[in-house]
Amino acid sequence: MRRSVWSAGREELPVNEVLRVAMAERGETVESLAQRVGVDPKTVGRWLSPGRVPHPRTRLAVAGILGREPAELWPEPYRRRDLPWFRPWAELEQDAVSIRSYQPAVLPGLVQTEEYARAVLRTGGLLAPAEVEQFVAARLARQAVLDREPPPQLVIVVDEAVLCRTVGDRGVMARQLAHLATVAGREHVQVRVIPADGPWHTGLAGAFVLARLPDGTEVAYLDNQLRGELVTERADIASLGRRWESMAGEALPARRSIALIREAVKRWT
Repeated sequence: MRRSVWSAGREELPVNEVLRVAMAERGETVESLAQRVGVDPKTVGRWLSPGRVPHPRTRLAVAGILGREPAELWPEPYRRRDLPWFRPWAELEQDAVSIRSYQPAVLPGLVQTEEYARAVLRTGGLLAPAEVEQFVAARLARQAVLDREPPPQLVIVVDEAVLCRTVGDRGVMARQLAHLATVAGREHVQVRVIPADGPWHTGLAGAFVLARLPDGTEVAYLDNQLRGELVTERADIASLGRRWESMAGEALPARRSIALIREAVKRWT
């Protein structure tokens, strides 16, 4: 017989067994977990039913309390085409009310065209063609967040080198930068460029993204050669915030940045 959390008349409801075991191992009850997360106990009770999945940021909080990965507790949302270590960030990104992204070497995935993304992922022949197409599809799917209602406020800062380095070929670059200029013209998007003749700045230590969630929580994402890292510690977020302010201070204003991008389009055309 299936285990159950409660009975509805004579019918027993099935249980999210992984969540039930994780709660038992940590000594958490429906009531205690609800109090720690800040929700009604009835809400936690619903999570114990298969197919009932909490909000992305709530999944992250519950997983932290229970010492598990979110995908262990609720695998359904994570059956995606992108990499397992990227999925928690992808979920939070879709929920964000503001996103600040700095990239010194490549345009952020949220503004990449399909052919630019494909060229980036093909570089070095490290991925099989089928994997490239899967990751391209996942990257493009993420961009739907910019059409959400209301959309997040997106601020992108890139170094001018990103506009000058060939990805794919000249046609790919011309079309990508034209797309970037179009996206930069949207009311909720701001793209700023740090001139190539500027001094060394803190951002050159590496790319990072900061996101603010609806409840005011801030999270960050760092990328490296092997995998990305989701950052939630307040001290680390504060440090990245200071780095953002220092680095963004070197960037051109939005209008001058768009003009620079359009000049780059002409050079690639």
